[in-house]
Amino acid sequence: MSWLSNLGLIGSIQNATGTAVSAIQGVSQTIETISETATAIAGAVEQQLAATQEISRNVQEAATATSEVSANIASVEQAAGETGASATQVLQAAKGLQENSQQLRDQVGGFLKHLRVA
Repeated sequence: MSWLSNLGLIGSIQNATGTAVSAIQGVSQTIETISETATAIAGAVEQQLAATQEISRNVQEAATATSEVSANIASVEQAAGETGASATQVLQAAKGLQENSQQLRDQVGGFLKHLRVA
């Protein structure tokens, strides 16, 4: 092989090396773009997770508040029942008092009649 031939071979190798370097640079840029996209996706996933956790916390608080409201309603219902029972007792006592009052009125009337006759 001649010197010129070696020179042509070296030139071809240099051209091939330049082409390989350009291809590697292209791959490197693609990898960098993919990395940036993956980082952006990871950030979005973190935000989604934080939002999901907040929603879960709010749902739990709403469930707790609903339970408290239900307990309060049950307490009000019980108190209303007790009030109704007390009102029934007061009504019965008032009727008894009315009957006693009528009996006393009748007895006083009879006594006064007896005094007038005597």
